[in-house]
Amino acid sequence: QVQLVESGGGLVQPGGSLKLSCAASGSIFSINAMAWYRRAPGKERELVARISSGGSTNYADSMKGRFTISRDNAKNTVYLQMDSLKPEDTAAYYCFAEVILTSRSTVTSWGQGTQVTVSS
Repeated sequence: QVQLVESGGGLVQPGGSLKLSCAASGSIFSINAMAWYRRAPGKERELVARISSGGSTNYADSMKGRFTISRDNAKNTVYLQMDSLKPEDTAAYYCFAEVILTSRSTVTSWGQGTQVTVSS
């Protein structure tokens, strides 16, 4: 019903930047919250940032001031600009969306993940 496709991951040196994108497609009427999560090896999945349909944002404390979440509602796309990257930011990053379908039912959907590796 809904597909989320992430892009933009890769290898970057400490202090560098990356921008992730996640495009939603399918039987979409509208999208409520969108978010980015990450899972590092051997660790639990954690919330990175969340953005409401109106643009209100929340960040995990360790990402505040370094990461910026934004969205383009016309494109059903959410972005994550990551600056001042650290080795501990290395993880698989997953896109999440709460979607209202054209049937007016609400579903949650996850992307397949994109790997971010911060290393010199």
